[in-house]
Amino acid sequence: MAEEKKTEKKPAKKIRPYKPASKFCPKCGSRMADHADRFACGKCGYTEWKGKSG
Repeated sequence: MAEEKKTEKKPAKKIRPYKPASKFCPKCGSRMADHADRFACGKCGYTEWKGKSG
């Protein structure tokens, strides 16, 4: 009387399309992540905040 394991499939993650490098890190030169309020480098931790222009 072996119990059967129920496996639930998770929905596939949506992958964002690749954007050409909009900004490079001035410290290490790698591509920076573009967040809603900042640009951030995942390699060295450098962050530039997006300010309101005007």
